[in-house]
Amino acid sequence: MSARTAGSAPHVGYGGGVPHLFATSDLHVTHEGNGPIVDVVVPETPDDWLLVVGDVAERAEATLGTLDTLRRRFAKVIWTPGNHELWTTQGDPCQLRGLARYEYLGEQCRELDVLTPEDEFPVWEHAAKALTIAPLFPLYDYSWRTPEAEGKSLAEALDQARAAGVVCTDEYFLYPDPYPSRQAWCAERLKISTERLDAIPDDHGTILVSHWPLHRHPTAPLYWPEFALWCGTTKTEDWHVRYRAEVAVYGHLHIPRTTEADGVRFEEVSLGYPREWRKRARGPVPMRRVLWPS
Repeated sequence: MSARTAGSAPHVGYGGGVPHLFATSDLHVTHEGNGPIVDVVVPETPDDWLLVVGDVAERAEATLGTLDTLRRRFAKVIWTPGNHELWTTQGDPCQLRGLARYEYLGEQCRELDVLTPEDEFPVWEHAAKALTIAPLFPLYDYSWRTPEAEGKSLAEALDQARAAGVVCTDEYFLYPDPYPSRQAWCAERLKISTERLDAIPDDHGTILVSHWPLHRHPTAPLYWPEFALWCGTTKTEDWHVRYRAEVAVYGHLHIPRTTEADGVRFEEVSLGYPREWRKRARGPVPMRRVLWPS
């Protein structure tokens, strides 16, 4: 598949009373400096929607409190989990692990009127054609390897990453219970996701929303290429074409930018950590518009 970096589309208003579709991810609200930024994640019209693409916070209470705040501002909020929401850490009163934690967060989101990957996919009707918004939770299966790790066992691939000084914190806090491994949980999530995506009407385009990028190309700029192990799966590499995506929205990498693969736009919408956005001339970008007028 071909992939190239594309110039960012101009962030202009729709006008004409048409609502906007915004996205944000990796707010990491418990990190000092990020909490106040949530105050500027506000709509431009009362009918605007917001995609929240994972890694709101590590603690369940902080995640749900932030989603509640955002839902009170936006006409519709759609959330998909990142790895940080799935962590079970000592400091979190919520000690649920793995699938039970994900299901708890989903149940609480429904109480807040926030859509999740388990709910009916909403349809954005303000474009040239109907676009089904598909929040996805695919996880990852360690299949994105460096050349040195290709064809090796997972244990050897992880050893190679550790030798390079790279170990994702998921290895300590993201439990796959009751699945035997994260790969097994990923396989189940891929099955669920493909069944739901296959059911989207053929005349609909899609907006694919996943914390982890669905295509490998966004990982190319990683300072530590070994980190790609924890970033996705080869099983989703054609989804943007197969499911007629208008745009694929993701986070996780903390490299906010616009790219393109096979003629499909990819938007990385993460805020990231204060130590990252403070180095950028533009400063923090709390949310991005992901659609423009036809």
